[in-house]
Amino acid sequence: MSTDRRRQILDVALKAFSTAGYHATSMNGIADALNITKPVVYQYFDSKRALYLELLKDVGEDLLSSVTTSISSSGEPRVQVEQGMIAYFTWVDKNRDAFALLFESSARVDDEFEDIVSEFEEGAARAISPFIAVNVAQEDLYAFAIGIVGMAEAVSRQVIKSGKPFQPESLGRSLAVMAWGGLRSIGQH
Repeated sequence: MSTDRRRQILDVALKAFSTAGYHATSMNGIADALNITKPVVYQYFDSKRALYLELLKDVGEDLLSSVTTSISSSGEPRVQVEQGMIAYFTWVDKNRDAFALLFESSARVDDEFEDIVSEFEEGAARAISPFIAVNVAQEDLYAFAIGIVGMAEAVSRQVIKSGKPFQPESLGRSLAVMAWGGLRSIGQH
């Protein structure tokens, strides 16, 4: 089996699922879009559900990798927050279908799909919490990291919903200022 064919199937399925949702997308439609037969798709994925689950994991890992790679490129905490936010919004801007699949589509309808999205959000928080440079308990660091992940996700939803273009760098910097200001104020009265 070809890894190129597998990637093609994933890419076409991403577009189909993010546009039409899980239930309205068929394996026949995915096969037709690739000019192949449905049995060929089944050689790579046992079911539509298996294909969708792999897509959710693939998209989540790609986003997480983009952000963590960017964060780890700087040692200064303020710059890490900024670079992480810019990387996040750059990814969202370049991967709108993937964002829709992960956060907007039927991932929130099915318990197993929702678990994958929750695992991604928790994984993202675990990945960024070590970069939060404040003197608080470990569980508080994780809670702050979940807040940062949620803030970025909520802003992305609104920006995409508006349909207006946005500048990932500008938006990332603005949110980083807000997040950094909040983190820096911890312990101050």
